[in-house]
Amino acid sequence: MEIPTVEELAIQLQAVSGADNVDPDASIQNIADVDSLDLMEWLYSFQNKYPHIPADESLFKDIDESTSMRTVHARIVALAGQPAGA
Repeated sequence: MEIPTVEELAIQLQAVSGADNVDPDASIQNIADVDSLDLMEWLYSFQNKYPHIPADESLFKDIDESTSMRTVHARIVALAGQPAGA
């Protein structure tokens, strides 16, 4: 099953948001030019590209200063082991 790397996720978010740089380890809340609408647009794009991974807005639940794209990637890896619709 294809799972994107954390670096690919960061590049995708950078493209959606128009941010100059998205460091996979930076707090999502502190990345200039990234807001909640960008995250939802990124999620929609992710869902279309990886329909076999049952990802939804819960990827961003409890988002705080410690939440990075690496955190999101770990959640995606965990979801990838679940059947779609679980």
